[in-house]
Amino acid sequence: MSSSNLLLFSISLLIITFSVIPNFTSGSLEEANALLKWKASLEIPKNSLLSSWISIPLNSSASVPCTSWFGVVCNAGGSIQKLNLTSSGLMEIQLLSKLVYLDFSKNKFSGVIPPEIGNMHQLTILYLHSNNISGPIPIELGNLKSLTECKVYNNQLSGSIPSSLGNLTSLNILYLYGNQLSGHIPIELGNLKSLNKLDVGENQLSGSIPSSLGNLTSLNVLYLFLNQLTGPIPIELENLKSLVELDVGDNQLSGSIPSSLVNLSNLQSLILSVNKLSGPILSGIGKLKSLTHLSVRGNHLSGFIPSSFSDLRSLNLLYMHHNELVGPIPNELGKLKSLTDFQVNNNQISGSIPLEFGNLTQLRRLNLCLNHLVGEIPKEFGKIKSMLELYLAGNQLSGVIPLELGFCELLEVLDLSKNILNGSISRSIGQWSQIHYLNLSNNKISEKIPSEIGKLVHLTELDLSHNVLTKEIPSEVQSLQSLQKLDLSHNRLSGSIADAFTGLPNGIDINLSYNELSGPVPHCANFVNASVESNPDLCGNITGLKLCPSQIMKKKNDPFHHKLILVITLPLIGAVLLGVCTYGLIAYQQQKKKSPQKPSDEETGDYFSITGFDGKVVYVDILRATNDFDEAYCIGIGGYGIVYKAELQPNKMVAVKKLHSSFENVDHNGFLNEVRALTNIRHRNIVKLYGYCSHVRHSFLIYEYLEKGSLGSFLRSDVLAKELDWLKRVNIVKGIANGLVYMHHDCSPPIIHRDISIANILLDSDYEARISDFGTSKLLKLDSSNWTVIAGTYGYIAPELAFMMVANEKCDVYSFGVVAVEVIMGRHPGELLTTLPTLSADHLVPTNVGDSRIPPPSFEVEKQVKLVLSLSRACLNSNPHERPTMQHVSNLLMKDLL
Repeated sequence: MSSSNLLLFSISLLIITFSVIPNFTSGSLEEANALLKWKASLEIPKNSLLSSWISIPLNSSASVPCTSWFGVVCNAGGSIQKLNLTSSGLMEIQLLSKLVYLDFSKNKFSGVIPPEIGNMHQLTILYLHSNNISGPIPIELGNLKSLTECKVYNNQLSGSIPSSLGNLTSLNILYLYGNQLSGHIPIELGNLKSLNKLDVGENQLSGSIPSSLGNLTSLNVLYLFLNQLTGPIPIELENLKSLVELDVGDNQLSGSIPSSLVNLSNLQSLILSVNKLSGPILSGIGKLKSLTHLSVRGNHLSGFIPSSFSDLRSLNLLYMHHNELVGPIPNELGKLKSLTDFQVNNNQISGSIPLEFGNLTQLRRLNLCLNHLVGEIPKEFGKIKSMLELYLAGNQLSGVIPLELGFCELLEVLDLSKNILNGSISRSIGQWSQIHYLNLSNNKISEKIPSEIGKLVHLTELDLSHNVLTKEIPSEVQSLQSLQKLDLSHNRLSGSIADAFTGLPNGIDINLSYNELSGPVPHCANFVNASVESNPDLCGNITGLKLCPSQIMKKKNDPFHHKLILVITLPLIGAVLLGVCTYGLIAYQQQKKKSPQKPSDEETGDYFSITGFDGKVVYVDILRATNDFDEAYCIGIGGYGIVYKAELQPNKMVAVKKLHSSFENVDHNGFLNEVRALTNIRHRNIVKLYGYCSHVRHSFLIYEYLEKGSLGSFLRSDVLAKELDWLKRVNIVKGIANGLVYMHHDCSPPIIHRDISIANILLDSDYEARISDFGTSKLLKLDSSNWTVIAGTYGYIAPELAFMMVANEKCDVYSFGVVAVEVIMGRHPGELLTTLPTLSADHLVPTNVGDSRIPPPSFEVEKQVKLVLSLSRACLNSNPHERPTMQHVSNLLMKDLL
């Protein structure tokens, strides 16, 4: 008999048994025996709490089940009334007919909820949450008219929500979140007039929010987040006068925010984030005086920030970033004395930063990045002693960095990059004893780097590039023993390299290019773009580094002398692409006109194709947009070429990968056939290839531009890694899997990537994964067989390539497994790769291998992380034939993840 059939048989047997036995004043021996029979059918872990359930003599009058059996509670007549077996480690679920209280939560129950549950008419409490229960919610659940609390969250339930639940008119709490429920929210839920809390979040529900929910006038909590709901927010929600928390975030809701929401005077938390809402923020928002949390981020909201925000004196968190807001920040926001976190980045905010922000003495995080702010950084920021993170990058702020910022001694993150700040770096920076990320790049900061930089002992990333800093690098830099990345490029620094860096630990990524430095490279290498004088005396440990072709640059007014710029870079650094843009229809062309600057393709084999850009683009446009591939436009170096950012039209960017000279001589007919195929690929998890150019001077590929950059840049940064919470990481893994499924199973012929690594996974503005370089290796190896040289990034290459040199889709599966583990661990698994396939499932849990830089996952998210680790283990099998296909991996992820 199968486990599911045995389960239903046992349930029926117990229900019949408990329906015919009498009650005993000293306890029911028959009930006890029925429970023992049930226990015997279960898989009971050693030392289980159920070990207290032991047989009692037939002639005994002892009320053992009622007094000493774990989880058993009897009524006054001695009949078993409650069965609470939460966290008892059970593997199957059984039901009893007379129970009024059933708690089987936090076990390992599997299988389905049987329809016989509808026979438990006296049940008032049903807790089945945090198990592995699958299948649909039975419609018979609607028969439990006495039910007041129903919690079946954090399982694997699928199918639709039964409309019969609308019959449970005594229900106070209904928690269905963290499952895989689909379909519409039944309008019948509007009949649950006694409902206080309704949570159907983290499912796959679609359709609109039923207006009938406006009938739930006793509702305190309404959570609909992380679904696929569409349409407007119903105005009927204004009737929910008792509502304290409303979260409809992470859906696809559209339309404007209903003005009637301001009448929900008890509202403390309002989350409308990551939808498609448009129009202005409610001008009457100040009426919600109890509000502590407000998030409208990630929408299309426009207009001004309402000054009535100043009335929200209890507000702690205010998130308005990633919208289309304009105008100045109201000075009145300086009255929000309780505010701890304010983010309005990625908008079109103008004007200056209000001086009144100095009154926000509880503020811990302030993010005003990527707006149009002007003026100086207020010295009043020095009053905010609680400030931990300050982001002002990507504006037009001018003046000097105020000395008063030094008073923010708890500061951990400071990003003032991409402004027009001038003056020097103040010696007051030495007071930032807790700072670990400091970025002042792309400004006009001058003079010497102060020696106080050495006091920032917790600093992991320091970027002072693209300024006009002069003189020598202070030797105090050697005190930065926590440093992982240092960028001082594009300044006017002079002096000896070795004097500044000899004392630093090994493995730091250092960029000193485009300065006037001299001397040998020290032992602490991993130098990136290290610029030294010609004929340098390289020394120290540079094992594993790749010396790229030198760039010869003529000195001004001297045609007979050259300056040697030696570029040193880590091997196979993936292209780092930044930005988001979408373009129009495909149009494939060849250039055939002859000109002195642009020979014909008949003579030189020149071809040009850009396939998805609205507007005429020619070879010279690419040269103009990159200033003839000037280093200033470089955004990454990969194994096949150098990547440049090109603005072909105002605010419309592409990434241009100029191939290394060794890859430019290819079979053009074959190459163009491959380009035609690859440019037709359209998938949300694959970076779009717009076109290709083969020219007598340069060959390059043209790609979509992603502003978040590579997954590697996030995982290698302690600061950026904290932006990737567990749900984002799980979704990143799912996105990579989906992209590979498309390449392996939906393309004809299939496309094998050959170089899946964190450097080649890019993130869009919503942290969704995009596979990049997906066609480069295919384009550059046009032989018809699968035999190839070893291609890929060390640490991600399938072991069979080392001796068989045969590339197929199972090589990508292995690389995917490495990346998936790395996303969860936050670092490359290294030697763990060889042992991971043999580790038990109990070891592969976030507490053992998860990234410690972010808080541990909640119970409901932990099961998703475990699934990723389990699938990764299968993908890393040394035998390629035993690895799953990406189709199989993706199916499991789609089935078992949110």
